[in-house]
Amino acid sequence: MKNKILIAIIIAIAATGCVQKSYVHTIKLELTINNKKDIKKVGVRGEENQGNPLNWNSDLPMNEVIKDSLYTVTFKIESGYKFAEIKFVVDDEWELKDQPNRRITFSDKSDTTFLNLTFDKP
Repeated sequence: MKNKILIAIIIAIAATGCVQKSYVHTIKLELTINNKKDIKKVGVRGEENQGNPLNWNSDLPMNEVIKDSLYTVTFKIESGYKFAEIKFVVDDEWELKDQPNRRITFSDKSDTTFLNLTFDKP
């Protein structure tokens, strides 16, 4: 009987000790777009997690800095992982078709990660 109680206690401690701590990361993306004209909308899509404004079904809109050329967005992700996966979408056209998603690796030195990327270039 004592062994069963001891096993139950060990399982309970192990189950609560395995919860991965999550962190809030600020992501600042700057996207350069080449060879496209009359752009109507630019967005970023990505993994859905708790506290994450991204999803694969709709765009997180990006802000125009220079028409048809430069766009930015800043958002926060709460995650226990050290990375997130994303892709950009311009006028409903996905980048990097049939290629892996982009991987954002969060900064170890700061709670803010900055990335300067070019549409459709890995």
